[in-house]
Amino acid sequence: MNRDNNNMMDELLVKYLLAEATEAEQEEVQQWIAASAENKRYYEHFKLIWQRSRHLAATSTVDEHEAWKRFQQKVQAKDTKQDKEIVAPRAIAVSKPSINWMRVAAMLMVLALSGGLIYYFVEQGAPKMLALRSNESVMIDTLPDGSVVTLNKRSSLSYPETFKGDLRSVKLEGEAFFNITPNKSKPFVIDANGTMVKVVGTSFNVKMTNDKTEVIVETGVVEVSKKKKMVKLNPHEKATVLRDRDEPIKEANDDELYSYYKSDEFICDHTPLARLVEALNDAYAVHIVVTGNVANKQITTTFRDKSLDEILAVVAETLGLRIEKNGSEIIIK
Repeated sequence: MNRDNNNMMDELLVKYLLAEATEAEQEEVQQWIAASAENKRYYEHFKLIWQRSRHLAATSTVDEHEAWKRFQQKVQAKDTKQDKEIVAPRAIAVSKPSINWMRVAAMLMVLALSGGLIYYFVEQGAPKMLALRSNESVMIDTLPDGSVVTLNKRSSLSYPETFKGDLRSVKLEGEAFFNITPNKSKPFVIDANGTMVKVVGTSFNVKMTNDKTEVIVETGVVEVSKKKKMVKLNPHEKATVLRDRDEPIKEANDDELYSYYKSDEFICDHTPLARLVEALNDAYAVHIVVTGNVANKQITTTFRDKSLDEILAVVAETLGLRIEKNGSEIIIK
């Protein structure tokens, strides 16, 4: 796309994020995002910056027209071909922006000047924001402090090129296993859709879905909080934070299936079939259902380097069950 087309798409993206786009415009944006990995990456960066501005939009008294003018002068986006680097989208050039668009742009400018978005703009001496994206394969990488993260499929992690200040802050979408380098003077903090996970050096798993965030601890102590509600987890404990509830739910963790993507094996020890099916659905992106009281049947075995069909065959033979396929649905009964 040339620059004029880029500006037109920026305008549509703003309308799309504000839920002001028509059905035709929504379809156009969705088709553009799906057209290439570069478009999808651009949209994710654009959305990330916009989300960081939302909490200021309701309270700021900034002169929006002046802020808009300064915003356009401030932001100079640069394209990148490196998967790890997040670069700010181009300045949104709308000739006659509505008041809502103006406010969003103004909030972005305020954040940039105050430091809230300083990492997303190319400023002299400021660390760059990087991003890991696993797409359709599990990814293992080392963060600037030596901590090791294993991203499950279809997950992403954003973090600064160097950790400065009193915290090592990152943002997660999806699922990841963390092995954190100890540093008591500089805690490691993960933002998982409003759920905050704080540690100084430990290993644990964080999984986000549409309706909840789950944290399971292997070693060390982990603090899990949402707003002002917090619980501390020890090894073999789990916290679940529901989307519509602030207080984390703490309980014992009874299985090791959460780490299947890290260990390449499904470890079952008197594990309810329903729990194994949940892990298989995640791992193979399929839709397996169990009927009746079959969900409560327990299985004890370890599957290593097995295909889904091989695993289901063993489950059926071991528990005396039948496997049926109905279109894209796999039924165990």
